[in-house]
Amino acid sequence: MEAASDEERPLIPHLPSQDEEGSLYTSDGTVDVNNQPALKRTTGNWRACFLILGTEFVECFVFFGVAKNLVTFLTGELHESNVDAAKSVSTWIGTCFFTPVIGAFLADTYWGKYWTLVIFLSIYTIGMLTLTISASLPLLMDTPHNNGIRHFTVYLGLYLVALGEGGIKPCTSALGADQFDDADPVEKVTKASFFNWYYFSISIGSLLSGTVLVWVQDNVGWGVGFLIPTVLMVFGLVAFVAGRRVYRYKKLEGSPLKRVTQVMVAAVRNYNLGLPEDCSALHEVPSPTGPNCKIQHTPQFRLFDKAAIVATSSDEKGVEVSKNPWRLCTVSQVEELKMLLRMFPVWASMVLFFTVTAQMSSTFIEQGAMMDTRVGPLSVPPASLATFDVISVMVCIPVYDAVLVPLARRATGKDRGLSQRQRLGVGLALSVVAMVYAALVEARRLSLARSAAAGQPPMMSIMWQAPAFAVLGAGEVFTAIGILEFFYDQSPGGMKSLGTALAQLTIAAGNYLNSAVLGAVAALTARGGKPGWIPDDLNEGHLDYFFWLMAALGVVNLLHFVHCSMRYRGNNNNTAL
Repeated sequence: MEAASDEERPLIPHLPSQDEEGSLYTSDGTVDVNNQPALKRTTGNWRACFLILGTEFVECFVFFGVAKNLVTFLTGELHESNVDAAKSVSTWIGTCFFTPVIGAFLADTYWGKYWTLVIFLSIYTIGMLTLTISASLPLLMDTPHNNGIRHFTVYLGLYLVALGEGGIKPCTSALGADQFDDADPVEKVTKASFFNWYYFSISIGSLLSGTVLVWVQDNVGWGVGFLIPTVLMVFGLVAFVAGRRVYRYKKLEGSPLKRVTQVMVAAVRNYNLGLPEDCSALHEVPSPTGPNCKIQHTPQFRLFDKAAIVATSSDEKGVEVSKNPWRLCTVSQVEELKMLLRMFPVWASMVLFFTVTAQMSSTFIEQGAMMDTRVGPLSVPPASLATFDVISVMVCIPVYDAVLVPLARRATGKDRGLSQRQRLGVGLALSVVAMVYAALVEARRLSLARSAAAGQPPMMSIMWQAPAFAVLGAGEVFTAIGILEFFYDQSPGGMKSLGTALAQLTIAAGNYLNSAVLGAVAALTARGGKPGWIPDDLNEGHLDYFFWLMAALGVVNLLHFVHCSMRYRGNNNNTAL
């Protein structure tokens, strides 16, 4: 009997051996678009990250295209006062960085990072379209009768954009980090560079928006200035969806906020129970079934250990306590909450840093508008000075990655060079330096302006602002990037999006704090008919005093951070802190 030809033989699929499977597939549980184990060769890594970084570039170009010059739009087009416009900008930016908590919850619990991005990118696009329409129809809306309609439309568009940011900011960086397998030594090292280049893509978008787009808004018109980023947003959404087959996806592991809430409720309900001396008597699942199981018990925050005390009684509804997740939690659940609590003092220390950086989109622009904007034959829009912040970031990131890290690695013996806490501390110190410099520049500007009123030399050049922007840019390389990496690494396994959102929440809190401080300063310094520190005519005020106040708060905050970082022991023994 003749042997069957190749075409006649039945097709028997080749099942890879364990060694082959380990080399072919990721080891962190990620899957492809078809919910199959992700192949290393065709999914993830930089091939996927290029699309994700491109999406982040588009989002940042659009966001900064609105944020950088928004205070000018509000004062010039909607006729808001300096203080009101600065407060409105800070509140809106704060909201843009608060909504990521919502997006992270939906991503981790229901939709996953990919679908969360698709939905919120669509909302973002609708918001930009609304903002474009509000700026394109001034003749219809600028009459006294319809002025309120224009205000409503502008702020509707702005806050739809803020809502759209909620799904983008926590998910792009987390989805990008998911493209690298932590179990693969090569990919794990590469992931450390991803966060630097993630911020680099943000900087490119910020650079182009701060130069090209700001110029279009000031010289062509706000309608065109908002239409360009709207069109780009549509292309970004299409490109992101087109890359769905090369992404790696992590499976959902349940609501992280629900797990944390269950621990707090169970701890309160078990408050009267005594803790066992042996922590092994606390409740834990018998065998791990996922990355969130079997987190080692720690002695901190012992109160919450009561949530894991095993009791055999029934609650008021007759449900056995051992089966009620709101009365009995695992040790691993309790430890997830402890991880978040341990990170909170570091989180709080970062808030003031972003209060300082908020000046770049508020008081710095108002200060620049009072300076001589002529640079040679050109007239520079005050918002374009933020370009020096971006250039500083773009220069410092490669220098940090290629020069500083290797040098620091030799000195410290740590893979990262500087520890995460050292990196954060350097950024906080640079923010203080920037505020001191800004205060000195404003004091000099006021002196020249008042001399000019008496027939002395002209105004101070706006280029004196450039070093303040540059120093803050260097500070962002250390702190803004560092806090993203810190919260991603230190968050529990099933809470990576939430951890990223918490990092974004520091920016929200910083902008809200800036709005509150501006309001308080205006209220306290403008009593009795005085112009206050930040009047509409800054030549009558003392913006330098406000900058000195921010510098003093920065010093106190830096000391607080040093104290907290010395006490922090970390949530991941494999992470160099």
